[in-house]
Amino acid sequence: MNSILSNLKIQVNEKIYVKDPETSTLGKKIIQESILLIDEVGFEDFTFKKLGERIGSNESSLYRYFENKHKLLLYLSSWYWGWMEYRMVFSTSNIVDPMEKLKRAITIVTEKIEDDSTTLHINESVLNKIIIAEFTKTLLTKEVDTENKEGFFLVYKRVINRIIDIIQEVNPEYTYAKTLASSIVEGSLHQHFLKDHLKTITNCNENNSPTQFYIDLVQKTLTN
Repeated sequence: MNSILSNLKIQVNEKIYVKDPETSTLGKKIIQESILLIDEVGFEDFTFKKLGERIGSNESSLYRYFENKHKLLLYLSSWYWGWMEYRMVFSTSNIVDPMEKLKRAITIVTEKIEDDSTTLHINESVLNKIIIAEFTKTLLTKEVDTENKEGFFLVYKRVINRIIDIIQEVNPEYTYAKTLASSIVEGSLHQHFLKDHLKTITNCNENNSPTQFYIDLVQKTLTN
């Protein structure tokens, strides 16, 4: 799968950026170092000025790629969910049994992420940490309805819709396929956050992963 992914370009809605960062060395450097800096200081304290100083570039040059840091976070999250979608498609494509396919899909979207060496300028492991901590900031804004109409969350919704389709394969009579699928995707991020920061209000830990929880949940929900 890695060899196939290395030849794929993750498509991000062109309305999110001013100039596609994948088209230049500076653009890729912006993506690479923004991931590391956001992980270090958090999104609230992240600024283009700090990023410019980090990469040795004028702050104004960053605005040639992104209108503001919100759009940069939207880009990173869109790229992440696009990468997730590719991995899910390849992982489930040859699986005949619907429940096994669902387990594979759940594993992809809930497991701890390791860095993918095929994308040299993006550390997926660190990006996963950012998505866990910061993804809700792309959604919980006054502009969410407008941005949704612009298609900024299309890939994220596509990942969830793929899981919805598999849930309906497992149990066509289940009434809450959409709610269950979105709860798996969004809830797994929250459980990873709780596991790392608020350990006393989750059963997820080093021995019990969010992946195990959600597989257990869907099996009991869809087959009982």
